[in-house]
Amino acid sequence: MQKETEKAERLAEAGKQILMASRDELYLHMRFMDLALSSFFYTSHADAERIASDGRVIYFHPGYLAKLYAQDRRMVNRMYLHLVLHCLFHHLTGQKNREKELWDISCDIAVESVIDQWKTGAVSLYGTAFRKDIYKRLKKELKVLTAEGIYKRIREWELTEAEIKRIGEEFVMDSHSFWPEKDQPKMQQEIQNQWQDISEKMELDMETFSQEMSADAGDMVRQMQIENRERYDYREFLKKFAVLKEEIGVDEDSFDYVFYTYGLRMYGNMPLVEPQEWKEVKKVEEFAIVIDTSMSCSGELVKKFLEETYGILKEEETFLRKVNIHIIQCDEKIQEDKKIRDEKELKEYMEHLELKGEGGTDFRPAFEYIARLMEEGEFYSLKGVLYFTDGQGIYPKKKPPFETAFIFMEEEYEDAQVPPWAMKLIVCEEELEGEDYGH
Repeated sequence: MQKETEKAERLAEAGKQILMASRDELYLHMRFMDLALSSFFYTSHADAERIASDGRVIYFHPGYLAKLYAQDRRMVNRMYLHLVLHCLFHHLTGQKNREKELWDISCDIAVESVIDQWKTGAVSLYGTAFRKDIYKRLKKELKVLTAEGIYKRIREWELTEAEIKRIGEEFVMDSHSFWPEKDQPKMQQEIQNQWQDISEKMELDMETFSQEMSADAGDMVRQMQIENRERYDYREFLKKFAVLKEEIGVDEDSFDYVFYTYGLRMYGNMPLVEPQEWKEVKKVEEFAIVIDTSMSCSGELVKKFLEETYGILKEEETFLRKVNIHIIQCDEKIQEDKKIRDEKELKEYMEHLELKGEGGTDFRPAFEYIARLMEEGEFYSLKGVLYFTDGQGIYPKKKPPFETAFIFMEEEYEDAQVPPWAMKLIVCEEELEGEDYGH
């Protein structure tokens, strides 16, 4: 019994040494990943499948790890890096309501696609034709292979169980059995916070060393930029363009119901406090939406953005009975300006929406046109401008006389540097729709 215990301890120690050697070798080729590579404890776990992590500990089966190292130490390096990228890309906490099997596969494809672009002997292995075909198929539709984008595409492919299994076997490296579950919100938040901090610091290092590492890291920089972007609630953001407006209605916060009902009960028809018949509410009244109709913008995404904007505006608590909204289509020149005065006109516009343009992208004509509308009295209290675009165009040099937000749909997002006077909003299509990701 004692000998078996000593043997298990020796194997566990050997496993830790293998993982530390792998960490050190990866560091020599990827110095900017120092903090991420060193963020784990190592624990031998007899029931661990392959190798696994919960974001804090790497669990390993000593026998499996030793066999893999003897076969090819690059496989251990790839597995270690695979685990780290899952954490950096927030895959451990990103499942939400998505189907677990497809989410796991999507996460594995995302990190393997990054590793396969890394031009270093420490992790480089020849990819199969099947693997390359999957990448090629995905890259026809995605600029960057994020887990979220891959998941959406795989669902649309309507694969058979056998095809899903084949893809899973091709890209699997680790076990996801230790990832925090949805019913462990506290643990998920702690892991999310830990790796958000690590990934933001790492992104800064990557930008500092970007010239020397860009040729080796492939899409790593773009992946980090996408994963570390600030996420917003689009509904709340739209309300920033709202104005205070009086509307008829009971202001329920202006009086105490206890005194009100007490007066009715004691004195018949004499409430002690009368509710105010007017209340001040925040509702959208006047702003402009500019649609970049250049060839670089997807028509389907533009329509999706407008549909969701309409869905928000038509809510009773957001939309005034009368509004002054201009929907302007522009590529390198103004193509159309449609004035919207109420919900009915917006609905009709959506039903007959036709995008016009497909030229180059120049933001200046739209800003000049809106400024002219203000001078002509078309706008009297313009709150701001929402500009839906891919960001690749010519920006005005001077700040316009109104607030501006450039809206990027996540699927088409690239890290465009908007002017310092403008806001940049990246909208996740799934979150925008409130979609149940698993169905």
